[in-house]
Amino acid sequence: MRAVVFERYGEPAEVREVADPEPAEHGVVVRVEATGLCRSDWHGWQGHDPDITLPHVPGHELAGTVEAVGARVTGWRAGDRVTVPFVCACGSCPACAAGDQQVCERQTQPGFTHWGSFAQYVALDHADVNLVAVPDGMSFATAASLGCRFATAYRAVVQRGRAAAGEWVAVHGCGGVGLSAVMIAAAAGARVVAVDVSPGALDLARKFGAAECVDAAAVRDPAGAVRDLTGGGAHLSLDALGAPATCAASVDSLRRRGRHVQVGLLPSPTGTTPVPMARAIALELLGSHGMAAHTYPPMLELVRAGVLRPDLLVTSTITLDAAPPALAAMGGAAAGAGVTVIEPWS
Repeated sequence: MRAVVFERYGEPAEVREVADPEPAEHGVVVRVEATGLCRSDWHGWQGHDPDITLPHVPGHELAGTVEAVGARVTGWRAGDRVTVPFVCACGSCPACAAGDQQVCERQTQPGFTHWGSFAQYVALDHADVNLVAVPDGMSFATAASLGCRFATAYRAVVQRGRAAAGEWVAVHGCGGVGLSAVMIAAAAGARVVAVDVSPGALDLARKFGAAECVDAAAVRDPAGAVRDLTGGGAHLSLDALGAPATCAASVDSLRRRGRHVQVGLLPSPTGTTPVPMARAIALELLGSHGMAAHTYPPMLELVRAGVLRPDLLVTSTITLDAAPPALAAMGGAAAGAGVTVIEPWS
């Protein structure tokens, strides 16, 4: 099969022929019809993830058809249309037993713990626990956008953040996760303030329901701007980017008893990120990571009903050959707003 491979962190990846994967007894191989290009893939390429072993194939946000099935899989067969959370759970550890598969103690992640979906085929573990059926009529590009960014945003806004109608929700960073969060919070009836340095990203945020926007490149104090716009601070604020500045701004933009949800990854050379903890006594500081497969149905129903439109977040579709330079560009301010989807068979 053809796949995007990198041999060294931060150095150009290339598309080349590699061996087709084989399914584990509990797993499947999926023919990848669409896979999202995510900032997490860029972090992996930069060497920020300790689970990656070189050489490596990135990609974790995917949809396609089941190609081959392991001997112990009972719920899926070749030809099924599927997507999958980017955290593939074991199904048997204490976290999984509690329903928290998104933080499974023995989790695997395509594109991180093993080769991922920037390829024509990808192997996925524990299929009976992790696969999600793609509804008829939903495009593979839309389904692929659910697996990481949209599902992550849905859990952060609805399940962890408890966004409610009439509340102010601030979203710091309007890439794929942030724009998803804007759309989901607005659909919940919240008033959304979108914060970003990119005018293009803020334009999309307005399109997806933001009531107010803050250009963080044009104001000295983005958190103060949010507090002013919301009459004292947001009820819920998310760092959807994952940077020290956006984390601090998210916490500082809250009113008393407000809820901060950390969604973006926060790698740093020292392994720590300064957080304005002096405010923590009057706040809730929460984290959110992915979403378990068994919790997808309410989100899928909102997509089916047209209340949520993840398809509108897909702003670019590229070929596998265009993926290496697009991956490298994810780390810069020039990275395009919205979601880029790779179609490996194009």
